[in-house]
Amino acid sequence: MKFLYCAAALLALAACAPSTAPTTGGGGDEKTGTLNVWLYDEPNRAPKDKVIQEAIKEFSASHADVKVQVSWVPTTPARHEKFKGAFNDPASAPDVAEYGNTDLAEYAAAGGFAELDLAGEDLGADLVKSATVDGKAYGLPWFIGIRALYYRTDVFDELKLKPPTTIAELTETARTIRAKKPDLYGIAVGGEYTFGALPFVWDAGGDITTLDSPESRKGVKAYTDLLSDDICPAQACASLTGGKTVELFASGKAAMGILGNFSRSAVDAGAVAGKYKVIPLPGAAPGSIAPAFAGGNNLGVMKNAKHRTLANDFVKLLGGKAYQAKMYEAMGNLPTLTGVREELAAKDPFLKPFLDTVAKGTKFVPIDPAWVKIDNSKVIPTMLQKVATKQATVEEATTEAAAAVKAAFG
Repeated sequence: MKFLYCAAALLALAACAPSTAPTTGGGGDEKTGTLNVWLYDEPNRAPKDKVIQEAIKEFSASHADVKVQVSWVPTTPARHEKFKGAFNDPASAPDVAEYGNTDLAEYAAAGGFAELDLAGEDLGADLVKSATVDGKAYGLPWFIGIRALYYRTDVFDELKLKPPTTIAELTETARTIRAKKPDLYGIAVGGEYTFGALPFVWDAGGDITTLDSPESRKGVKAYTDLLSDDICPAQACASLTGGKTVELFASGKAAMGILGNFSRSAVDAGAVAGKYKVIPLPGAAPGSIAPAFAGGNNLGVMKNAKHRTLANDFVKLLGGKAYQAKMYEAMGNLPTLTGVREELAAKDPFLKPFLDTVAKGTKFVPIDPAWVKIDNSKVIPTMLQKVATKQATVEEATTEAAAAVKAAFG
């Protein structure tokens, strides 16, 4: 794994220097002392912490005069202020930090992270793009989360239904289930489930930046058609988030759900354990796969890192093949390295629909600080909810949403 680092300021004109060379603009390259690492906290941190401690032990064995200090960062919106503080105050900055890839543009614009050279890494082009701003990568993709279609095998067998192969079949199947089993939602979908809706938009040829296009409107209609009384009533479902749809499916209250590989443990802990299967979310064309959002986290080296080479070494270790595999086993995190995913898939068939989805191509949100504004102001959920509750037509809601997106970009 080869990394080169340079200051992450987007307007910097100086070429990147090797990670062992002196740099300007803050930071240093001390070879001893405490390597400070920020990692995201988890509701169940113990399995993650166990893997991290293994990595620290291995790292320490080859870096005798170095202590690795891990601080757990909350994933709440408060993380933005914590990172901004570190960007502006070198004394408080860690050397290495885990961060969500949807925060990339904001952090890169602030000049907070050093540039990485990902050339030659075992990463797909889509994943490299999700870590890149203006042609420069500011993080090593550590894991990704991919969504697919979970369905109840007991319900499908009882009603003699086949897994849907198109969006039209998905809609009709969900409607059939609701009609024959009124106590079930045909599919659990939500008006506040942005990353459940976007695959429908992308599959139709639309995008976040063109929500008022004919293609985007087709995708919005396909998704909001599921938020209906005969599938998932808007009165109950318009306010659902992605997390709530997981709860509905896991508790046995829905026959289908658009859930992530990371939802597996929640589903297996619920009433439908052992009674479900997963297939890629179908697109409009027969046999096609709708593009999924490639959400996930990156490992980055801070521009203000005091131990640049050590930070480089730790990212190489923690983001490498062995520890990506360990993190999957501990947390269910889908590895970004293609070879690791393929090895795990050979052992665990559950991964196949998610890997098939990745192979067909994934999508990402705009890599621009504007996305934070769009997301925080709930532009897409508001659009979906207005259509679902009949407060606006698809044309009216998408026109309003497109104007809000344009305003966010300035």
